[in-house]
Amino acid sequence: VPKRGTSHDLVQMATENAVETLQALRTQWEADKSKQTQALSELQQALKLPNPPSRIECYDISNTQGTASVGSMVVFEQGTPAKNMYRHFNIKTVVGLDDFSSMEEVLTRRLKRWQASQEQHKVGEKIDPSFSVLPDLLIVDGGEGQLGRAVKVLADFGLSERIPVVGLAKQQEELFRPGIEQSLMLPRHSQA
Repeated sequence: VPKRGTSHDLVQMATENAVETLQALRTQWEADKSKQTQALSELQQALKLPNPPSRIECYDISNTQGTASVGSMVVFEQGTPAKNMYRHFNIKTVVGLDDFSSMEEVLTRRLKRWQASQEQHKVGEKIDPSFSVLPDLLIVDGGEGQLGRAVKVLADFGLSERIPVVGLAKQQEELFRPGIEQSLMLPRHSQA
């Protein structure tokens, strides 16, 4: 009959298991961080950005059964989703299904909120962190039409030189850049 371990032995075994688990989790986290850093670096090189984009905002327009349109903002910080920063915009000014105008409305509303966050605030007024910081890269879902509207909005706010923008066409995951006729396709094996 095997002897039962003492409570000291059980604590020691539990501690060793915990240390091993923490080491495994740390290794996994470091590997993921390495992939994120590599992805951001590859994105920087492919898009010829001055720095790796630490904050990326992605925008998409969805239509509910052909009637209501909603815009969504998805945020990545340091290459990982920042779900607490995600926002939805009910389309208010566009009649019918018009993805281009809807994209323009969403981006205009987002940048107006950024402008408001930069102005003097009343004491105790809460600032929404989703809107108080500008992205290092703005990605709009769609091709040249959506990209054209994003470029227009950035110009309207005087941010054309400050925020790089690309359009992402989903079918072949082509990236469209302002003023460059040829689309860019990242290699399938790329972390970016």
